[in-house]
Amino acid sequence: MANVLDLKRRIRSVKNTRQITKAMKMVSAAKLRRAQERALQARPYAQMLANVLQSLVRRAALYGDEGNGDVMHPLLVEREEKNVLLLVVAGDKGFAGAFNSNIGKAAQKFIDYRREPKQVTEDDPRPGEQNIDIETVGRKSRDLFKRKYPEAVWKHVDEEHDEPIGISHHIEDIRERKVPVEITKDLGFLLAKLNFTEVDKAAHSIIDRYERGEIDSVYIVYNEFKSVIAQRVVVEKLLPIRKLGSPEITAAEEMSEELKEASARAASSSGVSINEPEETELDREAKKFGTADVDYIYDQEPAKLFKHLLPRYVTTQIYHALLESSASEHAARMTAMDAASSNASDMIDSLTLTMNRVRQAAITKEIIEIVSGASAI
Repeated sequence: MANVLDLKRRIRSVKNTRQITKAMKMVSAAKLRRAQERALQARPYAQMLANVLQSLVRRAALYGDEGNGDVMHPLLVEREEKNVLLLVVAGDKGFAGAFNSNIGKAAQKFIDYRREPKQVTEDDPRPGEQNIDIETVGRKSRDLFKRKYPEAVWKHVDEEHDEPIGISHHIEDIRERKVPVEITKDLGFLLAKLNFTEVDKAAHSIIDRYERGEIDSVYIVYNEFKSVIAQRVVVEKLLPIRKLGSPEITAAEEMSEELKEASARAASSSGVSINEPEETELDREAKKFGTADVDYIYDQEPAKLFKHLLPRYVTTQIYHALLESSASEHAARMTAMDAASSNASDMIDSLTLTMNRVRQAAITKEIIEIVSGASAI
């Protein structure tokens, strides 16, 4: 059994750890409030953009007028899913409970399902073996999938062509796929400041690949956030765009009741509301925009409008997912640090009780030795 000095040192160490976890909990609570505010501020813009597109769809044809049936924009074109892009949004830091691992499990489940061979039966819903490209957002998702899958390799090709005016060079980077599942890009820089401009650049890179036919669909895995006790890990389909204004969720995993209770306790002790934010007047006005049953006159052709608005719509979806994932990460870290502080307090109580017993046993032993010595004289 440990002596009193060892137990005192251990109690001091646990108390220091509890101070750190309490500080981390309060920091996460403060960051959670700011993340919630940013997500709320972005909602009216996203709602307004979706309403504008819905209004345009109701008043303009999605297909060309020349009888060829061409879709107005490539992002509306649906193809057989042979090459799939999966965007995995996790966190940069740990100490957030099962936040990062749950996202990794959902992404891995998606990959395993897409890689299963399709059986020769009419009622088999599986899509069959597909090539999957992974783009990671967050250091935790990057580290997880780098251990499992290799990075994509591009070959730099410089071809010479004889022209009447001289020799011209055609330079191109050609993808050399070696395995069905590869990591194509790390977008960890998006979480550093969550700047809309940087998200727009990353989104346009994905959109360009889709328009060129390199990928046939785009999915994103992230933690959807409504409130501290209303979160879920979802797999959302971004491209092709099927229905404007409503996300196409293909898979979702809800919070457990235990986790909801723990999150509610952590939020209560940190002064964070567990209720979903109320709808503001700006949100209500954004929902009404473009819903009136009247005819609008557009200066530009529908094809030009779709060309400019649909990429912005995809960017907004990705940006909104990043905001919600950031808020979910702070909420998960706040809950984890609250549980760690509570466990530290329980451990201190247990160690204090053990130390008192050891000290009492030592005092009793000394008294017995003194009495025994006095009796022997």
